[in-house]
Amino acid sequence: MKRLFLGWLCIGLIFLAANVSAQNGTIRGTIFDAGTGEPLFGVAVSVVGSQTGAVTDFDGDFEIPIAPGTYELQASFISFNVLNLKDVQVKSGEVTVLDNLKMEEFTSDLETVTISAEAIRTTEAALMTVKRNAAQLMDGISASSFRQIGDGNAAAAIKRVTGVSIEGGKYVYIRGLGDRYTKTVLNGVDIPGLDPDRNTIQMDIFPTNIIDNIIVSKSFTSNLSADFTGGVVDIETKDFPEEKTMRFSLSGGYNPSMHFNENFLTASGSTTDFLGFDNGFRAIPSKGETDIPQFGEVIGSPSGERGQLYQRILRDFNPEFGGRKEQNLANFSMGFSLGNQVGLGNNKLGYNLAITYKNTSEYYKDAQYNLYGKPRGSGDFALEPLEQSMGNFGVNNVLLGGLAGLAYKTDFSKYKLNLIRLQNGESKVGVFDFVNTNLGAVFEADQYNIEYSQRSLTNLMLSGAHFLPEGDWEVQWKVSPTLSTIDDPDVRVLRFRRPNNTISSEVGLPQRIWRSLEEQNLVGKLDLTRNHTLFGKSARLRFGSSLTYKQRDFLIQDFQFSTGNTTFTGDPNEVMNEENLFSENNRNGVRYNPLFIPNNPNRFDANLQNIGIYAHSEFSPLENLKAIVGLRAEKYEQYYTGSNQTQTIVFENEKVLDDLDLFPTINLISNLKENQNIRFSFSRTIARPSFKEMSFAEILDPITGRTFIGALFQETTNGGAEVLWDGQLEATRINNFDLRWEQFLPAGQLLSLSAFYKTFDQPIEMVQFLSDPGSFQPRNVGNGTVAGVELELRKSLSFMDPKLENFFFTFNGTLTSSSIQMSASELQSRRLTAREGEVISSTRDMAGQAPYIINSGIAYNNYVSGLEAGLFYNVQGATLNYIGFGNRTDTYTVPFHALNLSLNKTFGAEERVQAGFNVQNLLNQSRQEVFRSYNAEDQIFSSLNPGTLINLNFAYSF
Repeated sequence: MKRLFLGWLCIGLIFLAANVSAQNGTIRGTIFDAGTGEPLFGVAVSVVGSQTGAVTDFDGDFEIPIAPGTYELQASFISFNVLNLKDVQVKSGEVTVLDNLKMEEFTSDLETVTISAEAIRTTEAALMTVKRNAAQLMDGISASSFRQIGDGNAAAAIKRVTGVSIEGGKYVYIRGLGDRYTKTVLNGVDIPGLDPDRNTIQMDIFPTNIIDNIIVSKSFTSNLSADFTGGVVDIETKDFPEEKTMRFSLSGGYNPSMHFNENFLTASGSTTDFLGFDNGFRAIPSKGETDIPQFGEVIGSPSGERGQLYQRILRDFNPEFGGRKEQNLANFSMGFSLGNQVGLGNNKLGYNLAITYKNTSEYYKDAQYNLYGKPRGSGDFALEPLEQSMGNFGVNNVLLGGLAGLAYKTDFSKYKLNLIRLQNGESKVGVFDFVNTNLGAVFEADQYNIEYSQRSLTNLMLSGAHFLPEGDWEVQWKVSPTLSTIDDPDVRVLRFRRPNNTISSEVGLPQRIWRSLEEQNLVGKLDLTRNHTLFGKSARLRFGSSLTYKQRDFLIQDFQFSTGNTTFTGDPNEVMNEENLFSENNRNGVRYNPLFIPNNPNRFDANLQNIGIYAHSEFSPLENLKAIVGLRAEKYEQYYTGSNQTQTIVFENEKVLDDLDLFPTINLISNLKENQNIRFSFSRTIARPSFKEMSFAEILDPITGRTFIGALFQETTNGGAEVLWDGQLEATRINNFDLRWEQFLPAGQLLSLSAFYKTFDQPIEMVQFLSDPGSFQPRNVGNGTVAGVELELRKSLSFMDPKLENFFFTFNGTLTSSSIQMSASELQSRRLTAREGEVISSTRDMAGQAPYIINSGIAYNNYVSGLEAGLFYNVQGATLNYIGFGNRTDTYTVPFHALNLSLNKTFGAEERVQAGFNVQNLLNQSRQEVFRSYNAEDQIFSSLNPGTLINLNFAYSF
């Protein structure tokens, strides 16, 4: 009985404590050093008139449980001005967040700085301070901006950063440099995206409510990996949410030229396509085996054991070669996220969870993919068509993603565990009119395409940060394994020659392709920091190491189908009818030919390891001057197992790259005034070939008709006497120089002017393969340079009229000039095919480098009413993409003038409801790339019209 009584007593006390706790509220905040932007450790925060208070931890965070009411807080720290914070309101069971508190270091007499809680609610003070005092040249956007602007994902938010452009709504380019020279990391660690051949991860998968900051570093410091040039984008996720959050979002998008379209093209799929993966419906009939019968060995004995196996495999191919028309729906997406922090004794546990689902469709009418060349006569200027393809195709894309994070904090340590899982499936179905006038073959054909691609990514990151009690040493470590997969099951292409609906090798035999890629990635980092004094001022010595290991397995198995003497009516889905297939009674019927037997250059294994060590010192040699000097060394080795088409070259774990490089870096920051800096930096970085580039692979994109050729293939002409490309691809080494003046103004206003200059040693560019029209290969070209200037302005219009204080004009622009010293073979090729009157210089533009980028807009922000609206404009100048060779001429992107409108509104006193409306591509611009030649009219290389997209967004926070 006594035990029962004690048990009930304990339960009652627990419920009583919980009830008392529920009646209290909580004040949480973060305090930063206004001079350095660093969190302040050990600040005493007290509630004026009481004995209640707290002390900030190594993240600058504090927490005070307290009864509901209105309070005044006081923060004090040795050698800093006292900070008083008045009108702090606390509600029962709720958290009052006071982020971005700044304390000023006193210079003479101590003084007290008093501000109101409302005044700091939406400021970007912390990020601006970090930006002003950062070791490297950086820009960024913070969580407080996400709340103001209403951006739902990282891709929508980051395009507001100076010098940043978004390609395809997903991928980040910095300073107009393409993917090769831009890198995206998550919490400071490299992770591959859904496309492992890209340096940048898909940005639209990260909801903004789990992001703390997005930092764009445009200059190099030695603690960063050296394989970037334009910049590094670091997505920093929240580890300890300031308050309990639970958010549900729903959005829909409608494009008048694409959605609810009865002509939308689709094909049969699996029952799990809506989740982003195929359930085996598109599995390869040969089960991936290479010992399968071929036509030559079964023609004489169709009923034999091998002949029956041949016929069984043949009949297991899906007979569908052409899609069907079916009305599509509008875009749809939904998301759910939650996060909180709870106390575990004297320690804290934080968690974040986010789930997102997107299902979108696009219908491109009159899409074009063409090839043009120079005519033989030098006096003829008009470009001649080689291949022309115009038609319609539909795209359905599904993305299912989940992010989960745990963080645990003790007095002097913090541990984080993050998990990301992404699954993406995309189907494409198209019908094209194809016209060929190349290589003496002149014909017209109807082309049918069906594609499906599924991609997955699983990433785990475990990290720790440890601070010694004396504050002299900091230790940080990170370990992150990743598994990425890509599968393209049953890619199909078929052409009927008009007008007789015949199939032959001249127009191209029907083809089926299965592609698979699996990549394992492991990254480990260790960073140590020693805080000390040098020249009488605070200084910091950092050193550490990193290890990256990647392993890739790649395989393509493709089949061609000869049709014998079979006749057709033009229906692509009748080709594989039973009566047309090879059998005992139809020995000249439709049959398959496995192109991957006996040799398969599209099967390879590759791996790499990159070991890095670094050291750098941050110190102030003079008053108002900060120096960051460092050196990084990286030992990089890449291996390849595979062969060329004829197996005359066979690599068995061959070392194809073996580099040891030193990367020095110098950053100097001079404080002209309290709110003004001038920066100078020099660094050396590198851009390395990808696994795909350093291979013998030949990868066809059936819809565009373009083929990627791995760089290990040599190209010769004149019977092999002249070598156009030797197959020896090397890394690009870059020297970077940056100069920037910046002024930080109140209310998040900013003015900055930058200049940069870069030299490239053997840059890698995509060059048109002379002997195979429509094929492109990565090659080292001549050395190059890029010079540019950047201007960023964010200014309130209140200087015109105080009533306009909520209106802001934003502008950031980048203007560049690039030059490549052409190689001897490229220069000779251009001179041999020059037109009359054309002067061929030894230099040209650099591929992938935009000559200018402009981001501008007018925004209205009213924090009281919760209304934000803006009209934003973005354009990127004509950019050289593919390098011409011989009679193939260069291709350039056509400037795309993007004009977008956005409107966001929060509702309710607690701002729990948020609604948004935005319109993309108000000008209804087309995305085009053209062939460009001397005194000739530009001709379309590719043309797609994305139409105008209207999005409606709704979110509710619980």
